[in-house]
Amino acid sequence: MKTSRQPVQTPLALPLIGFARSCTPRRLKNPGLWTPALAALIFGALTFAGCTTTPVPSDPITTGCSVSATEFDGWFESGAVSLNGVAKPANSVTFSNSPNCDFYKWSEQMYVWVTSPAPPTYGGGAHIFDSAAFFDVSPPDSMGHRTLIPHTAGLIRNLGLRAAQAGAHDLPVIFDKEGRMFEIENPKLGPNNKPLILNEKNEQVEIEHIRIGEDKKPIFLDKTGNVIQRARPIIPAELTQSRIVQKFVVDSIPVFLDPFGNVIEMDQGQAQDRGVLEAVNGSLVYYATMVNDVWAYFVTGTKNGGILPAPTQFPTTQTQLNQVINFAAAHGKTFPDPEALAIELKTAWVEASGVPNLNTYITMTASIPTYDKTNPDHWVPGPSKTVQLAMVGMHVVGSTAGHPEMVWATFEHKANTPNDSYEYVSTSGTKTVNPDFSLAYLFCAANPDPTHLNDQHMIFNSPNIDNVPPFHNTPSNTIRRKAWGGAFNASPNPLDANTAASNSEIISINNNVRGMLDTADVRNNYLFTGATWTIGGAAPTGSFPSGNEVGTSKLENTTMETYQQGSNKMFNTGANCFSCHLSNNVHVSHMFTPVQPLF
Repeated sequence: MKTSRQPVQTPLALPLIGFARSCTPRRLKNPGLWTPALAALIFGALTFAGCTTTPVPSDPITTGCSVSATEFDGWFESGAVSLNGVAKPANSVTFSNSPNCDFYKWSEQMYVWVTSPAPPTYGGGAHIFDSAAFFDVSPPDSMGHRTLIPHTAGLIRNLGLRAAQAGAHDLPVIFDKEGRMFEIENPKLGPNNKPLILNEKNEQVEIEHIRIGEDKKPIFLDKTGNVIQRARPIIPAELTQSRIVQKFVVDSIPVFLDPFGNVIEMDQGQAQDRGVLEAVNGSLVYYATMVNDVWAYFVTGTKNGGILPAPTQFPTTQTQLNQVINFAAAHGKTFPDPEALAIELKTAWVEASGVPNLNTYITMTASIPTYDKTNPDHWVPGPSKTVQLAMVGMHVVGSTAGHPEMVWATFEHKANTPNDSYEYVSTSGTKTVNPDFSLAYLFCAANPDPTHLNDQHMIFNSPNIDNVPPFHNTPSNTIRRKAWGGAFNASPNPLDANTAASNSEIISINNNVRGMLDTADVRNNYLFTGATWTIGGAAPTGSFPSGNEVGTSKLENTTMETYQQGSNKMFNTGANCFSCHLSNNVHVSHMFTPVQPLF
């Protein structure tokens, strides 16, 4: 495997100090020479020997966001940093609600906490997210219901592929050529099982055929062969002011219409809503959702009448938390760390077999589906198999004081993808970092075709996996469009004059936290790429500066929102978490409605 190069913008050349092929630097023989500052410098200045990793600049200004050594020690149960040490959750009840750095510190501490080894107070487990303090959320059953699965000794999780991405109205989402997100509602069907559409008289007419006119616009025909004039989809009145489209497929021609009958053009390779992602090593990406005990008992008490009056928002205060604690205690449950408030984790995994430097990944054993690939463009399900998986991405979502809409933070393994070009403010001025495509990442082959980055190759047509023409069922090449969660041409929050300043905050706290973790700690190998929330905890209205979604307001995870990033790094393309979780009430979590109470 090639050895990665230093980013061209880094002015300082450092020698490798006993770097292992595991991508983790070894301790110096004289540990007294190893300091947090030196660790941060090496972490930022170099990609590690023996594998490709996303370069992190070593010289951002640090005034934006940092954690002191004393404060970082306080994150750990023992009061000091140690190899794979057990961390405590951030206290979400007393959260200072002071942007931006406190939100980023909250995100980092929560990540270090949930990925800690589970102590006896949690009932043990490889990680706290594996412990009895968390529950798995099952895939939906035939009725759309989900259940909370307790973590018990020897539990083998059943992971599935990405479900259809749901929007604010729990409908699948899709992106047009301009990068705008729409939700898809299925058209009504007529007596002959053909899609219905409105004509110029507001009559419902079945579509028999679609043809494309000389002006490239679709022409809808009824069963007599007559043109349906002023064709418009039948969309409920309450949805007509939203970004809703209906998809009509007749004679193999797909057409997307908005509520007014306008044709919405979808970008080839980025137009589907059930994208399947495959790593370069040939593994599909599998997904799991987990919630903590506070979340589980809050939802149970809200739904079965145990907490009255029924809350309309996730808990953010001690009074609200006490209601959940008392309800849980009445049913024999005590929370080890209730001050974490309600936490939801979304995780992405690949098969460990064939992953370089596996010891740099958080792993688990789980059952995953297999597919018969006899037809290379139409895979059909086979038997499940139990394998070791490696974690490649994690969303950490949680309620805090003042923020019922929840803080949405995300983390990725440093070997996932290259970053698109971005700027940051260094100690010597603003610098630009460009992607290096000469090296292979887990989700991007070396020297990819730059015109086909983030093109979707595969779609989940339950229960099968089909190709998205003109591509075949093969790995696509993925890039992180908004490198640290901000669009290139628009500041993502009101406290930063530009995106370069915001990027510096995220880069700084990455170097800061990972520089103080033990260098052999597996948690060192995941990058914090940003966090998003709304001003004052209000319902989301859009990405800053046009809306109230701030922090890193164009934040996406390349393993979970791969095809929702937009076609470029600019503000007018792509989405963020709130594009689909458009609320500050309990429905901000798409799990709230389908999840059944524990009892």
